[in-house]
Amino acid sequence: MLSLKKLLGKDDKFFDLLEAGALEAKRSAELFASALRKIASGAAAGVSLDEFIQSRRKEKRIREQMTEALAKTFVTPLEREDIEELSFALYRIPKQVEKIAERLSIYPGRIPHAAFERQAELMLQAADAVVFMVSQLRGGTNVERIREANDRLQFAEGEADKVMLQLMKELYQSPSDPRELVVLHDLYQMVEQAVDRCRNAGNVVVQIVLKHS
Repeated sequence: MLSLKKLLGKDDKFFDLLEAGALEAKRSAELFASALRKIASGAAAGVSLDEFIQSRRKEKRIREQMTEALAKTFVTPLEREDIEELSFALYRIPKQVEKIAERLSIYPGRIPHAAFERQAELMLQAADAVVFMVSQLRGGTNVERIREANDRLQFAEGEADKVMLQLMKELYQSPSDPRELVVLHDLYQMVEQAVDRCRNAGNVVVQIVLKHS
């Protein structure tokens, strides 16, 4: 039987799950940066998918726990639709990063790790901002702190766009094999889209905060 405390949503399980989801999203960005460092050092012949898959599966389990908690709780600390939207937005980050790792793992050519380094750095910055923004929901809705973090997130996303365009320009101007051009073009876009996923999660947090401010 559910306790009255759980029924009325007075415990912190929703904030715990949202924060765990944000941390797992950041973990996927860290895995991507780590994979690039290994490739650069020659320590790995390719990209291992195991850790990326585990990260995405962990995020999926968190999302499933969130769905179950929503079904069992009568009153929630935030609107149900907002909790569900943010949970889904966080899930999409490691899912996108796993797709990148999958593509890199089957790429037959030399992986241009240097080209991805700035994108990986911006992805980490964006994910870090998301973790901070989600953590702020537990203690209330401090609009100023959220805006400052969102500014950092929007900056990272804007820079990621610029980096992607520059990489594509260099790719188009280089004597690349047509197949390599297509694959790298897709990869550059996919990494930028991972930063977009972080921005989308941040946008949901901003909407929640403004709604409750």
